Order: sequence, then C-alpha cells, then structure tokens
Amino acid sequence: MKRRKDIYRLFRPSMRMYFAFLVVFAFVALFTKQYALAIGETAAVALLALYSWISERRRKNQVINYIEAAAYNLDGASKGMLMDMPFPMVIFNINNGHVLWSNEGFLNITGSREHFFEISIEEMVPGFKYRWLLDGKHSSPDYIRIGERTYNVCGSAVKMDEKDGSSVYWGILYWLDVTEQMELERKYKDSRLVVAVMMLDNYDELFKNVTETAKSAVLAAVDSVVMAWGSEAKGYLSRYDRDRYIFIFEEAFMPKILADKFAVLDRVREINGPGGIPATMSIGIGRGAPNLEEGFQNALLGIDMALSRGGDQAVIKNNNNFEFYGGHSLAVEKRTKVKSRVMATALGELIADASNIIITGHKRADLDCVGAAVGICCIARKKGKAAYMVIDKDTNVSKQILKKLMKLPEYEHTFISEDDAMLIADGKTLLVVVDTNRPDQVEAGDLLVSCNRIAVVDHHRRAAEYISNAALNFHEPYASSASELATELLQYLIEPADLLKVEAEAILAGIVLDTKNFTMRTGSRTFEAAAFLRKAGSDTTEVKRLFQSDLSSAVAKYSIIRNAKIYRDGIAIAVMETQEDRIIAAQAADELLNISGINTSFVIYNESGNVNISARSISDVNVQFVLEKLGGGGNRSMAGAQIKNKTTQEVLAELLSAIESFFAEEEARKESE
Repeated sequence: MKRRKDIYRLFRPSMRMYFAFLVVFAFVALFTKQYALAIGETAAVALLALYSWISERRRKNQVINYIEAAAYNLDGASKGMLMDMPFPMVIFNINNGHVLWSNEGFLNITGSREHFFEISIEEMVPGFKYRWLLDGKHSSPDYIRIGERTYNVCGSAVKMDEKDGSSVYWGILYWLDVTEQMELERKYKDSRLVVAVMMLDNYDELFKNVTETAKSAVLAAVDSVVMAWGSEAKGYLSRYDRDRYIFIFEEAFMPKILADKFAVLDRVREINGPGGIPATMSIGIGRGAPNLEEGFQNALLGIDMALSRGGDQAVIKNNNNFEFYGGHSLAVEKRTKVKSRVMATALGELIADASNIIITGHKRADLDCVGAAVGICCIARKKGKAAYMVIDKDTNVSKQILKKLMKLPEYEHTFISEDDAMLIADGKTLLVVVDTNRPDQVEAGDLLVSCNRIAVVDHHRRAAEYISNAALNFHEPYASSASELATELLQYLIEPADLLKVEAEAILAGIVLDTKNFTMRTGSRTFEAAAFLRKAGSDTTEVKRLFQSDLSSAVAKYSIIRNAKIYRDGIAIAVMETQEDRIIAAQAADELLNISGINTSFVIYNESGNVNISARSISDVNVQFVLEKLGGGGNRSMAGAQIKNKTTQEVLAELLSAIESFFAEEEARKESE
C-alpha cells in the first residue's frame, strides 16, 4: 500500500501554493474590512478545495488502477514467457539440488513429468554437475548429453535471503540444443585434410649392389603393402620419388591409424631385401594445418624428426608439438663420409666468416660434451679464430680433463661464464652447441636467443623441443658420441699434428665414456675416429686415469648397487632416498649390467631438490622409450630423466607404470605381427 501511495505522488499535481495565495487574499480583504469580499473569497476557496479533493480522489483511483493493471499484465506476460520459452529451462535449489520449477521443454527432454515434485536435478539429468554456477560462470564447461541430443547449458546463480537469516542459492538454467551444430563441427573436423610423407628410409642400404630385377621385386612388395594400407582411407596415395610416397586423406581416418599404431611399419619390416636386410619405413604426418602447403611442410618436418631419431617410426607434427610412434627396431649405422665431408666444409666456412666462436654444451658437462667442444676449439684455432667455451666450472663432471686443459697456453682464456659470453658475442659470432639439441638443456641458454648464427653437433635422438634455427645441424643418432662426430669433422679440417695431445685424450675420453669402453653403440666409424685420435698422440693410459674414482665414490657406488632389487626378469631398480652424485649414480647403473642376469638397470636418486633417473640397457628394453614417458630422453641403451616436485616413491610408481606400459606395447606389437 505504501509503495502505491509513493507511486501516486509522482503523478499528483501540487495545488497548495494556489490555495495559499487565495487564503492570503481573503485575510487581506478581512483586514481591510471588506467583509463581503472576504466572505466571497473564503467561499470560493472552500468550493475549490472541495472540487480539488474530489478530482484528486478520482485521479488517484485511475492512476492506481492503471498501475495495477499494467503490473498484472506484465506478471502474466512474464509467466507466459517462461512457460512458453522456446528452449528448456529449469529453476532449482543449488544447496540441495531440488527442482523448484521447469517449463514444458525441460520436462520433455528429461521425461521426468510423473515425479516432478519429488525429484532433484541429478535424478532428472544423471551425472549433471552444476557447481560451476557458484564459481560465477555462466556456461557449463562440458556439453551435456541427454538421450540422442547434446545441450550447451547456460545460466546463473541468484542469492535469496530467507526470513530466518539464512541464504539460499537458486540456479536458473537454459538448455540450448546444439546437436546439429556439434554434428556439423564433427563432419568439418573429419573432413580436414591430413598430409603424410612416407619414406623407405634404408633405401641405399637395401639396394646396395643389387640387380634391377631384385630391386623391382622389393619395391613392388613395398608398394603393395603401402597401397593396401592406404586404400582403406579412400585418399590419394602415390609414390613421387624413388623412396618416397605422398598420402593425402581425411582426418576421419586418423583414429584407425592411431588404433593400429601404424601397422604398416611392421608390415614393411617383414619385407627383406636380397641381402637379407629388412626394409624400414619412416612416416611424417602434417595434421591440423590450415592448408595443404603447410600440411606438407609439417609432414616433411615429421620425416626429418623420424630420421633424426633413427627411422622406422612415425612422427605426427601438429600445430603445437610432435607425437612419436614406433621406432622399435635397432638402429643401424647409416652414415656416409659424404655427409661428414659436406658438414665439415660448411662448418669451416661458418667459422672462417665468424668474428669469434662460442662453444657450449649441456648442463653439467660430461667428458663427451667437453671432448666435442675441444674438437671445435681445435678447428677454430686452425682457422685463426678466437674460441671460447662456456662451462660451469663448479657443476660440471669433467674436472680432471678441464684442469689439464687450463694448464695449456692455448686454453688460457678459453673457459668463460655465460655472462662473459654475452659481452663477447656480436652480430657475427658463431655459437656451436655440442652434445645436445634441446634448448632447455643448453648451458648457455640465453645465447641461443642472442646469437644469429648457430651450429649444432649432436648424436642424441631428437626430442619434440629442439634447436630449430640452426644454420648447420650435424645431427647423427647413429653415432656413438658427440666426440666421434667432432673427430669426423677434424679429419677433414686439420692434420693430426694440429691436435694437441691433451685435446686428443679429451676427445677419446668422450668416446670411451659413451661407448662404455667400446662395448655399446659402436660402429666402424667409431673405431676409425679412435684410430685418428691415437695417431694424433692420445695416450689410452691417460684416458683410463680420467675415469678413476676415489675410495669414497667407490663405496657410494656399491651402496647404490646393494640397494638394487629385481623387478622383472633382467630388470634391476635401485632407489636411493639420500642425495647422490650424478656421476656415481650413472656408474652404478653401468655396474649393475656387469652382474649376471641383469640386462637393464634403473637408478632413482635425489639431487639438488629433484629426483633423477639413470637408465642403462643391453637388452631389447628401450630405456629411452620408457623414460620419455616421464619426460626424459637419451637413446636405446642409455637414458636419463629429471622429475621436479615429486618424491622418490612417487617417481618409482611412475617408472613401474612406464615399464609395464612399454611391455604392453611390445606385446601388442608382436601380436599384430
């Protein structure tokens, strides 16, 4: 009632001032003794007041009646609008989920009409989560499926205060049917074109000294397997080079390819060449590109990545990263001296054109990293260029050889910090990265951004994140070590007499480290490199002394071995809760392989607040595949990982899961064969 009076006052005209003047005139007439005029004016004021009161009452009733009618009509329109809403709508209590009201559309899609007054929204829509309303969101993070229809749920939360002082939150939800929209989106995504480049990656080895007849028979067998595999996609598949195929198909075929894990790789591997060598294939796939040209470029990047990881695998390159499949066969040496000569010539030209050379490796540089860097320093000295090596003198694991090098006059000013390197670098500086291809592992990471000219010399299998802007990339995953690659460069750029004795020993020590005294990952080129270094004056006895450890280190190593336990046949896992030195942990992993019955070892230990894993293998267990699941990397026989913000027991659980996953994948692959 009070609100109605307030509303009426807004429309009521004010007559008080006029009556005040009339009364004043009547008093003036009375005061001047004009009694007849005073009586007349008083009577007029009374009549006007009566008329004004009657008119005001009538007008008041009209205004109130109009407002009430308008409010009634608006309320009725609102109710009608809610009931006749073209999409389903429901109002419910967020505190307990009880439904207060819904329109006909919501009842129709849920089919809960019979129990409407005694039901919660979870019963009407099983599995529906509505806590996002309390987070201030106005749309459900997930689409809701009811029957054969899909809905995008929008709404808001309203807070209502009760008489007892408590508060109740009411949720108002609108259910928008997006089934047709989702179906169109699915069809659009399924029709996106995917470009694949398939390459017979051991073509030269397969057909070396082979007659054309035998070559044609093998190629026909490969063509048959490839065409049969691609025919299911109803795409375009054709060989466009002697060893390459292009395959264009729709995205709808990708789930099947991923489900059978690129079975074509296994089928091609069953084809043997005349010399008994099995054929191997690498596949690069460009997925999610906005056009065919970019998709083809992504496919070529995928092929490059597959080859840099040893071949016989598939690599998918999408807009964000790489995905890896396959790569189960043992990599064989496929390098030729032609590539080494070309790379040596190119590096020599880059060094000759540079103002100075800055060399860096991975963090916590080991003997292989230092050996490769020393080889580049020797080349720079031969070219008459100043060379600097960025290395942390405190955290490296090659202190003995560094002490020897620092005593040489040629290395008096060579070792510098990253800050000093930033001051030395200019527009013509050549940055050479050795023994790593991952930006996050580079000792001088800021130099990667500052330097315009970068060369990479590395033997590790390429990871998804790699140095992609290198002017020269001498990357050979078949090499035993970065020191071996540096030696091959030296053979084309210097004479053995140009190599200092300590330099030769440093490089040889790098090869010895990564080959475990020439017992792992060695090829003919490895021994050729060792022979060159021996000819340059390296002393194998001095190299052996670089690997000697003190008594406390030996005790710590065997303490790790004592804690090892057999997990599966041939797999030993040692878990150390204490802080351990990285070199000692790696040596313990190596030493475990000398024990009869153990062919794979994992050492888990703490270091500088992180949990590290050192892994070694002389069996079919690919430790790189296992540790890649934990964010690590390496190669088939030697790998490592560093995990942050987790305990050793948590890392152990993840490692065991990764090992089981590896064996499950291997069993599935063998069954498919």
